[in-house]
Amino acid sequence: MTPAAECTRRVAALREALAARGLEGALLLQAVDVLWLSGTRQNAALWVPVEGEPALLVRKSQERARAESPLGRVMPFPPSKELAGLTGGARRLGLTLDVVPVAVQQFWTRALPGVEWTDVSMMVRELRSVKSPWELARMRDTARLLSAVIRDVPSWLRPGLREVDVAAELEVRMRRAGNEGSPRVRGFNQEFFMGLAVAGGAASAPSYFDGPVTGRGLSASSPLGASVEPIGRDVPVLIDYTANLGGYLTDMTRIAVCGTLAPELRRAFDVARAIQDEVAAALRPGAVPSRLFTMARERAESAGLGDRFMGPPGAQARFVGHGIGLELDEVPVLAPGFDAPVQLGMTFAVEPKFVFPGLGAVGIENTFAVGEGGGERLSDLADDLLVAG
Repeated sequence: MTPAAECTRRVAALREALAARGLEGALLLQAVDVLWLSGTRQNAALWVPVEGEPALLVRKSQERARAESPLGRVMPFPPSKELAGLTGGARRLGLTLDVVPVAVQQFWTRALPGVEWTDVSMMVRELRSVKSPWELARMRDTARLLSAVIRDVPSWLRPGLREVDVAAELEVRMRRAGNEGSPRVRGFNQEFFMGLAVAGGAASAPSYFDGPVTGRGLSASSPLGASVEPIGRDVPVLIDYTANLGGYLTDMTRIAVCGTLAPELRRAFDVARAIQDEVAAALRPGAVPSRLFTMARERAESAGLGDRFMGPPGAQARFVGHGIGLELDEVPVLAPGFDAPVQLGMTFAVEPKFVFPGLGAVGIENTFAVGEGGGERLSDLADDLLVAG
């Protein structure tokens, strides 16, 4: 469970940021934000005043919330007519408008007449982006689980398995190792299962997800990830999976092959590894995310692979890494427009990839923490090809 000192520190940081914006408090309504501040993921709203004690208002389950949260005020969700009294007449309040539905905002507007709402989405996300030593330890635990499962792929991968067979084998092994399930994703309509196991031409199929490789999926309803295509010899099998322990995620990609890779694919794989290493070495406090993306893109272009970098031609993702923690799509992103320097303790999944339509996708991905001497890798799995018989 989340230590009391962690929740105390997080609430204090949020209060300081709210006060700096001239706000009197904030309502946290999205489950992951409430989890981060209160230590429990129950059906609850969290009221955080700049002055006074926070209150966790629980719809269900109050018993679990009281057992799991170190906050002092954990109480049943009151009738709506009592909510104004709970906030003490505060008028300038923060709300995370990136995730709170309009209908929910309207409920709170009726319950708290006269309140002026200010969007504090980025404030909360930026506070969450810097991980404490306790959080980094949780992410290392998650990385160990994921590394152990992927390390064993060559022992059971073989030609003729379908992509979905490979995905199912990975997922059952991860579940047995303690994986808690699919990662939480903040972006609107961005759904993601536990990961991707895609091979050959199916790996280059386009789809909705904001990533370099999406896969064909199983239907128009689920157009992401593994398909029923069989895996042949000498084709790259891209294994891009997340793991989740205690809510904290790590993200990893490895390339497996039954046989050998074609020379152009092997060369692109080596370039991806070099880009990852350069970006990771630059993940020091003060590095600018947009410049790291530019560095990675220029390295791909100089290798003659710019049109295949981070996606197939015409459908390329405009990033080379993303923040990660309690959610898969945290900030900052190593992408254009992210110009604020990174800070010690931020965590990034760095994932340079190349897509060759009809042939497949190759690349690498590891999760790193920003360190004084460069990115600290949270996993211990080598970046080598996973070669099966």
